[in-house]
Amino acid sequence: MPELFVTNFNRNYTGVSATAANVIRQQMKNRDLALVGYPLPGCPAPISLTEARKLSRNTGDKPFAIWHVRRNPEMRAGIWARDVLRLPIRLVFTSAAQRRHSAYPRWLISRMDSVIATTPKAAEFVPHVRATVPHGVDTELFHPAEDRAADWRKTGFAGKAGIATIGRIRPEKGTDRFVDAMLRLLPGQPDLTALVLGRATREHQTFFDRLKDKVNAAGLSDRLLFPGEIAPENLPALLRSLSLVMQLPRYEGYGMAPLEGMASGVPFIASDTGFYRQFATDETTGIVLPDEDSESAAQTATTLLNNASQLESMGRIARRIAVEKYSARAEAEGIEAVYNTVWQQA
Repeated sequence: MPELFVTNFNRNYTGVSATAANVIRQQMKNRDLALVGYPLPGCPAPISLTEARKLSRNTGDKPFAIWHVRRNPEMRAGIWARDVLRLPIRLVFTSAAQRRHSAYPRWLISRMDSVIATTPKAAEFVPHVRATVPHGVDTELFHPAEDRAADWRKTGFAGKAGIATIGRIRPEKGTDRFVDAMLRLLPGQPDLTALVLGRATREHQTFFDRLKDKVNAAGLSDRLLFPGEIAPENLPALLRSLSLVMQLPRYEGYGMAPLEGMASGVPFIASDTGFYRQFATDETTGIVLPDEDSESAAQTATTLLNNASQLESMGRIARRIAVEKYSARAEAEGIEAVYNTVWQQA
């Protein structure tokens, strides 16, 4: 019988989904676990919430099962199962937000049995923190290319090299900053193609349309592309074909894209938010910009792209740092220690 239930109630594949999947693929090697809700790549076939409730009544040799939750609806379902249905479970929540939660999430988080923060700053905004465990990347799934130029040709995109930003198309993610930077960068890099990998929800469609209009007006619609959301199983191959990852959000709780790039041997340029400055490791794996000027992002990218040896060196170091400090296996081990503490204090 499962002793661990990991919830995924969002049908869309988000950053939270990616981090959960990374960890589950490690946990399933050693834990009898069940995924509850929607499927995740490389993870066990999911069960329904109703099935999870039934299975949680029989905890085997454990005093209770652990439900690991990551979103508001998942916390709410766990609280109902524990406090109303009186199931023998405990709730563990992972928090990445580096700002004060609104009232409702704060109440939900206060009802958790244990909280894991992804960064020291995130830990400042939540109670019941048992450990700070950075998100990790699947370093087997994300790995460097043997021949980046050949891999780029396989993508079918134009040019000889690629640069990309990854995430929802909206102001908070800084998609407009990336577009502005590319409008400055691309004229001087004739062999480079830029990709905005993500989609816009209905509320941000006008924002998206304005970005496309700006690209069209600049005559760069054939080199600054909006391919949409990339299926998770296709993302690793595309990432390792890139020369640079650029993330310029106005706010980010953690930020997996630079880390996935690092594991793929691809350096990054980023705004100063999320956990980006720590990833950059004194600018040996990436460069964090202290201001919000898209011109400086374009200039920094130009410098790196024109210095092949520096770009290659940063990529090698980035891969090493990802493996040594930010692997999904290390994250799973840190989470496992929290589980064991919760069970021991029964």
